[in-house]
Amino acid sequence: MHHKSVTVKIVNFISYFALVAGCGVASAYPPDVSKTLDAAGENRAELEKALQHYNETGDTLKLKAAYYLIGNMGDHCYATYALEDTSGNEIAFNALDYPDYEKLTASFDTLETNHGVLDFERKDKIMDAETITADFLINQIDYAFRAWNERPWAKNLSFADFCAYVLPYRGSNEPLEPWRQIFFDKYAHIADSMKNPSDPVEAAAFINDDIKTWFGFDPRYYYHPTDQGLSEMMDVGLGRCEDMMNVTIYAMRANGLAVTSDYTPYWANSGNNHAWNAILAADGKVIPFMGAESNPGEYRLANKLAKVYRKMFADQPDNLIFLDRKQEKVPGWLAGRSYIDVTADYEDVCEITVALADAPDSVDIAYLCVFNSGEWKPIHWARIKDNTATFTDMGKDIAYIPALYLNEEVVPVGEPFILQTDCNQRPLSADTSRVRSINLISTTRRKQEISTDGVSTSFLDKGQTYELFYMTDTWVSIGKAVAGDGPLVFDSVPSDGLYWLVADGSDKEERIFTVEDGKQVWW
Repeated sequence: MHHKSVTVKIVNFISYFALVAGCGVASAYPPDVSKTLDAAGENRAELEKALQHYNETGDTLKLKAAYYLIGNMGDHCYATYALEDTSGNEIAFNALDYPDYEKLTASFDTLETNHGVLDFERKDKIMDAETITADFLINQIDYAFRAWNERPWAKNLSFADFCAYVLPYRGSNEPLEPWRQIFFDKYAHIADSMKNPSDPVEAAAFINDDIKTWFGFDPRYYYHPTDQGLSEMMDVGLGRCEDMMNVTIYAMRANGLAVTSDYTPYWANSGNNHAWNAILAADGKVIPFMGAESNPGEYRLANKLAKVYRKMFADQPDNLIFLDRKQEKVPGWLAGRSYIDVTADYEDVCEITVALADAPDSVDIAYLCVFNSGEWKPIHWARIKDNTATFTDMGKDIAYIPALYLNEEVVPVGEPFILQTDCNQRPLSADTSRVRSINLISTTRRKQEISTDGVSTSFLDKGQTYELFYMTDTWVSIGKAVAGDGPLVFDSVPSDGLYWLVADGSDKEERIFTVEDGKQVWW
């Protein structure tokens, strides 16, 4: 587990209490709490009511917990989304109007035919600090402490881990609802059925087995990006991965289990991304699982991980968004305030120094990218020093390319390379002075087979036009060809490069590859 920033916050709370006790200034607030109170507007009174409640009860540990939640409310909110065209016009669409995913996607394709490219954009942002009530906070804190104190598997949790992984009152950007008592009561007696009531992993499996009976995955919710609240999830019993993780976090944190939401923003050898749950076991190890689907110890991640991050409630001051830098804009999710890097909990990792092409003086941050859904996507960042950048805890046996973020665009600033299992970098520098013919059988990873007549089996669509590219600091086209019965042959291909074979009109999910011993090797 990576607790450095979390632990610092808890130590700061303790130091603060010692300071105010010595000075007799019991009414002062820590700076981060004061900042939230100032941002709360008319809702300041509700936040102070919760603080006053714990001042009056004299429970200093619960007061520290209230400080932790209020001091880190920051950007936490309930966010809603709407479907919009490229001009920002809202297009009416409800994913649940369709009986199945196939009919939904057909209707969505029709909408895009009529309106052009459509995407879900954030519509409303209802800030916690401006809307949360004292009663909600007090209920959350009191039941979190009950679980910590009463559940046999929770007793060895430190206060830092309790604050980080049990106390937070939300999973993502869902509407706030009082979920703790519901699940605290629902699973009050599972210890009676456990072989080892002190084992949090066994408790998590008991709870998850129950969740599986009333909540499950439905791909229609890919088109329902507004996170569901508990009442909607319990009513419908279906959702996307984010909903599955949230309902699992509710049920397990309500019972004192240190359960997290971990994610990779981009798979390293496939398109898309993924998120899942993980639990802190009694020995301190992190065990991944998928809420409402697969228990700890049974779950396997499907693709390669370049980076794994953990969603936290507290601000993480070492994140890029908080650091001095020459560029104000930060790409996508890397602008987040409250995530930590936990790649080393999942993979053997390397720290690597990457040489860059000349970067402008106006730039001091470089990014390392993986290829995902037809684009190079930033997966980590590092400061530039003497035209190099050192990236920490990188997954191995993966193709990367260094890049800059210029005018809100990801711009490669060097050639791709393979980070090998020994942590050495294998350059993929296409040599245009040495060209050759190559035979291609697929656009994605396939088992390469030879037929009885000695011809490689082709998985390409006969009659389909394909275009072959090689990578420098941009994709360079080698040409197009139409597939026949056998492998597709391209001549005059630069040697030793990284290649990409793309079907005309495709969704760009084809994978990149090298050619080794005459065969495609996928990355």
